[in-house]
Formats: sequence, C-alpha cells, structure tokens
Amino acid sequence: MKFLKQASYIFTLLFCVTLVQNSYAQYDIPEIPKEQTSIYDYASLLSPSDKSHLEEKLIRYSDTTSTQIVVVIISSTNGENINYLGAQWGQKWGIGQENEDNGVLIILAKNDRRIAINTGYGVEHLLTDALSKRIIERDIIPFFKQNDYPGGLNRGVDAIFEVLTGEYQGSRESSNNAGLPIGFMFLLFIVFIIILISISKNRRGGKGGPGNNSGGGFSILDAIILSNMGRGSYGGSSGGFGSSSGGGFSGGGFSGGFGGGGFGGGGASGGW
Repeated sequence: MKFLKQASYIFTLLFCVTLVQNSYAQYDIPEIPKEQTSIYDYASLLSPSDKSHLEEKLIRYSDTTSTQIVVVIISSTNGENINYLGAQWGQKWGIGQENEDNGVLIILAKNDRRIAINTGYGVEHLLTDALSKRIIERDIIPFFKQNDYPGGLNRGVDAIFEVLTGEYQGSRESSNNAGLPIGFMFLLFIVFIIILISISKNRRGGKGGPGNNSGGGFSILDAIILSNMGRGSYGGSSGGFGSSSGGGFSGGGFSGGFGGGGFGGGGASGGW
C-alpha cells in the first residue's frame, strides 16, 4: 500500500514536470504553406540540387500512389519532444489525402541531432512503429553520422517506399545473423520446384495421360505460377518511384495539396 502511494506521488510529480516543460518549450509550428510540396528546409541544410532531387522523388511517389511523404528540417525543437512535435505538425498541416490520412512526416532537428518519422492512420498499419525505428537506426543514422544528410534522407525515403510496397528488407543486417546461406536456400528452392513439377506431371499423366485432366485439375504448380505472375506485375510497378523517366518534373507541389491528417502519435524517433 505504501509502495502504491509513493508510486502515485512520483507519477503525479513527473506529470506536473512534463506539463511545465511543455508550457515553456513549445515549438511554434508554421501555418500551412501556400505551396504544399514535399520538402521544407527551414535550416537551409540541403543544397538546391539535393533539395530538388528529393522533392521530385517524393512528388512522383505521391502522384503514383497518393501517399504524401513530407520532409521538414528545422534547427531545433526548442526542447520539445520530437515525436510529439511531429504528430502535431502533421495534424495541423493535414498531410495526406482527404479521407485517407495517408501522410508521412519526417522531421529532422539538425542541432538536436534527432529525427522522427510520424505516420497518419491510413499508413501506420504498414509503416509500423517498429519499422519506423528500424529505418531510422539502420538506414538513416549511419549516413547522418558521416554528415551525409542528403544521403540519409534519400535512403530513408527509399526504405519507406519499400515498406509501403512490401519489399523492405533492411539495408544493414545484424552481424550475428544466424540465417541459412543464400546459396543453400536457393538450392532448396530448386529442389522444391522439381518436386512440384514431378507431382504435377504424375497427377496429369496418371491414368489417361494429359487428356485425362478434364475434371479441371488445378495443380499446385499452376497456383504458384499464377501467384508469381501477380507479384511480378505488382513489384514491377513499384520499382519506378523516384526515377527520372516518365516525363519531366514540373517543380510544383502535391497535386490537390494537403487535406488529410489523422496523426495520432504513430511512428518513432532516434538520435546520433
């Protein structure tokens, strides 16, 4: 009983400290800009060419998928929690499509050496908190430690593309990875395919030869082939995000502008 009372006092004290801190350390989020585009560099961190390249990539992705990914670069959060600031920023600006809430905000505080990825409700089931943390730690921060901010942001954006299309594997594997060698896995796959072909031939040739398959026998091999055909077309369409082909870049902002929001605190942050 005494322990619970002490814990209650501590919790109340921490809550009060947090309220006081927030009241004195609030970042003044700018009003929604007239030009609603993908990059807002308030710290003048990126060169014009780096900014243009990343902006083009994100606008092309938005035009293709309707998902809006916005990068905001500031000098400091002025003591405010970067996750909280990112969620408030994404909500205030309404990043994402109307009725979709499919926005992603990457906020970088250069002097604080902190970065956060915040997600709208429409994408957080794909870009989960765990994956956001993984992207920050494995894909972005290694570049930032080398003072390569354009490289880190570009790799982070590419990783988010991969997550949203189901292709993300992570760019830096753990050194103690105990998985099977790739060559051995490939050999197992070949053996598996040979077995399936043999089973398929036996089922079709059985009693009356190939013509005996009039009952509509849909083999396991057929299902795998059709499944791979579907995946191939899907993966192929996702490979072009951010490429320079398919028309020139107009230099404008998002088609239709902001209109979403739904930032409820999903995402992650990290420092270096």
